[in-house]
Amino acid sequence: MLRALFLLLACTGLLLSAGAQSQASRGSPVQRAERAQTLSYGTDPLQALDYWPGATEGAPLVVFVHGGGWSKGDKRMMHGSDKLRHWQAQGYAVASLNYRLVPDATVEQQAEDVAAAVALLKARLAPRRIALVGHSAGAHLVALVGTDPAYLRGAGLSFADIAGVIPLDGAAYDVAAQLGDGPRIMQRTYRAAFGADPARQAKLSPTIQAGAPDAAAFLILHVERDDGKRQSEALGQALRRAGAAAEVRAFAGKGLRGHMEINRRLGDPDYPATAVLDRFLAQVFGQAAD
Repeated sequence: MLRALFLLLACTGLLLSAGAQSQASRGSPVQRAERAQTLSYGTDPLQALDYWPGATEGAPLVVFVHGGGWSKGDKRMMHGSDKLRHWQAQGYAVASLNYRLVPDATVEQQAEDVAAAVALLKARLAPRRIALVGHSAGAHLVALVGTDPAYLRGAGLSFADIAGVIPLDGAAYDVAAQLGDGPRIMQRTYRAAFGADPARQAKLSPTIQAGAPDAAAFLILHVERDDGKRQSEALGQALRRAGAAAEVRAFAGKGLRGHMEINRRLGDPDYPATAVLDRFLAQVFGQAAD
């Protein structure tokens, strides 16, 4: 009796082991990291990123680029956020980037940093698809990387490597226009980032750079502030004229409070932008939306 029971348990264990090996061979579930893993993509201390693996090997990857007026901010703002929990619950891999900051670096170098970080993640994680999400100055940077092919090309990538770009309440998509009619309180920040040379300002303006080719799909989200609305709508129009898919969506929220809320609450199921972004990611990642 005991011998028969032992043989039954042994056979059951072998079957479970074989099933687990078969599942692993299909690239399904990987160990989920509760804490971020940190990688360097350059020699500067700020050329670093935190990432959390997805639910499966090769899971779609959401790359987040923080804001901070091109001169501050930190990748750690992703830690413990609704965004992280929400994207992890959907099985996505998630990364949050640091990049070199003005005035020690230029905006051009910041866009190079975003592209270099994506290249490292692509090589390390081999994700099926990659989406770039950025807030505020980060929104400008992901839009720039998604419209000027030089940045991805410099990192050995192309627009084919980017499934979607999601700028969150950015501005300075058209630098000269933002300097002309943007908030007075931000003018010094824009001058520090973009300088006074009109040619350089145009080169750093995603709205002006938008022209085939671009990344294939954009979801441009903004709250109800005048400059964000103008800049977002103009970027969407430029992208559509160039043949890219570009949706522009507005959400309640005014001034600085609304600007911060769209970043803080994204991922909260009760925040309207969350469902809009969910559908977009499902589409560009090739998954069925609810």
